[in-house]
Amino acid sequence: MTQSAPGTSAASIPRSTLVGGLTIAIAGAVLFSTKAVVAKLLYRYHIDAVTLIAFRMLFSLPVFAGVAIWQMRTQAPLSWADRWRIVGLGLIGYYLSSYLDFLGLQYISVGLERLILFLTPTFVLAMTAIFLKRRITAVEWGALALSYCGIVLVFVHDLAGGAGSTVIGSLFVLGSAVTYAIYLLGSGEMVRRVGSLRLVAYAMCVSSVAGIAQFFLLRPASLLVQPPEVYGLSLVNGVFCTIFPVFMTMIAVGRIGAATASQAGMIGPVSTLFLGALLLGEPVTAVQLAGTGLVLVGIYMLSLKK
Repeated sequence: MTQSAPGTSAASIPRSTLVGGLTIAIAGAVLFSTKAVVAKLLYRYHIDAVTLIAFRMLFSLPVFAGVAIWQMRTQAPLSWADRWRIVGLGLIGYYLSSYLDFLGLQYISVGLERLILFLTPTFVLAMTAIFLKRRITAVEWGALALSYCGIVLVFVHDLAGGAGSTVIGSLFVLGSAVTYAIYLLGSGEMVRRVGSLRLVAYAMCVSSVAGIAQFFLLRPASLLVQPPEVYGLSLVNGVFCTIFPVFMTMIAVGRIGAATASQAGMIGPVSTLFLGALLLGEPVTAVQLAGTGLVLVGIYMLSLKK
């Protein structure tokens, strides 16, 4: 398989590799964004976020555990310091972030949820400016302004559907985006030292165990008995909205580089908006489209920065 370095520009990649990589990146972004729609469908069966995330992890854990065991057998052992770092990253980046996201989805539309999560790169930028003393350029300030104007536009629009619930749900999802930004900052050095496949497999195992343990601590085991539709949707959530997107994104980054793959991932909020309309009956308005467009333009400007 032909691969490119993460920083390789799209112009230097063979056309067949570029097309294949873009296809995988777009498909991965759409599948990952679909988890919001699947969560909304699951909530119709009167389960809560704790139960939802437990079922998601139960279906995805065997695959990530298998990859983790394979990596342990073929790679040198990690130091205890790195092991504890991975535990922390798994708890913050995949467990807490996912839990807050699913909590928020109980209150807000999938379109607004996806737009808020899409602000993660802006939080990464802000954190590097605050904690790493990195100067934000004029172009980056403009990108931030556009992105947040888009969010405010959609947020104000959605307030008409219930101000209290929209604020609560948005705050939960905002917390999800912030915690995932912390994970991205903390995982940068670990990826170079440990490897992306190994880090993701280990971190997902940690988050899966945490999500399942949370369920048994807070809910009765009898809640594991659910209608067949819940098992089917949870299987989709665990396999098609979790396992596939994780590995597809890694493959796409290996083929076309992180910058190009992240730009292709901008299809996520758009796909969620229309999937929400198609499967959930959520309206698509001109205001939502305008807000989505502003966010996409802002994130695209950030993705062009080296």
